[in-house]
Amino acid sequence: MSTLEEWTAAVRVSLGLDPGPLTTAEIKAVLDLARDAAHAVDRVAAPLTAYLLGMAVGRGLALPDASDRVRALAADWAESTEPGLNGPLRWPYGAGRHRA
Repeated sequence: MSTLEEWTAAVRVSLGLDPGPLTTAEIKAVLDLARDAAHAVDRVAAPLTAYLLGMAVGRGLALPDASDRVRALAADWAESTEPGLNGPLRWPYGAGRHRA
């Protein structure tokens, strides 16, 4: 068992979730989404985006649908020149509109 598999199993048990392993597709979907958010928006967007994805899935949205929606949003965000919701919100970590 890899470190990632051990860690996610331990977290699932700690949170009272099914301790079974995540599928390869689930892991890939979350990691790809985090990567896209980090590159298209800002590095600190990755963990928050993953959290929001988990909330959406926990409320019944299918993981593939939720991750596709957010990945499309991240792609559009990177191409957008509008300040959008990110304009007035600045965090001390340097979060904000990131252009790769």
